[in-house]
Amino acid sequence: MNPVNSISKSKLTQMLQFKFLPIFVLGLTLSACNGGEGDDLDKFMRDAANDMRPKIKPIPEVKPYLALQYNADVTLNDPFAPRKAINKPSAHQPNMNRPKEPMEAYPLESIKYVGVLSKSKLTYALLKTPDSGVQQVKVGNYVGQNYGLVTKITESEVVLKEIVQDDLSGDWVERISNIALQE
Repeated sequence: MNPVNSISKSKLTQMLQFKFLPIFVLGLTLSACNGGEGDDLDKFMRDAANDMRPKIKPIPEVKPYLALQYNADVTLNDPFAPRKAINKPSAHQPNMNRPKEPMEAYPLESIKYVGVLSKSKLTYALLKTPDSGVQQVKVGNYVGQNYGLVTKITESEVVLKEIVQDDLSGDWVERISNIALQE
């Protein structure tokens, strides 16, 4: 027996009407709301574009470039102009005309003090060069590339008086350096 046949067609029609009745009522309600003038939000959205005008400022006038001369009042030195070397005589200026000694060919940092010799009131320091040679120096010899004059030799160090050029002023200044004994 077929269930559709057991239910009469009129009853089937009534059941379908009750199921679709809420959908029909809801659709009718929604169409009634949309049919009028609309609320304030709809009106604002419709009229908002009418009142809006873009506010664009005019393009500023381009002024021509005027090159100014650096230091027009001559109170400053031009930082890009080469400086002239001022060779004023200094009390500490090294003697450039004397012949160079062999130990002046090596930087002071690469020389090692390895020993001391004494012969009849004369003391010699034994300095090892970077090329593994050993040289004897005494007080009055020059060592290093900064005109380092040996001023004192002890059993623990060799004291030098170097003459270097100051970076800012260009003057020759003295500085004391030493080479400590390497054990």
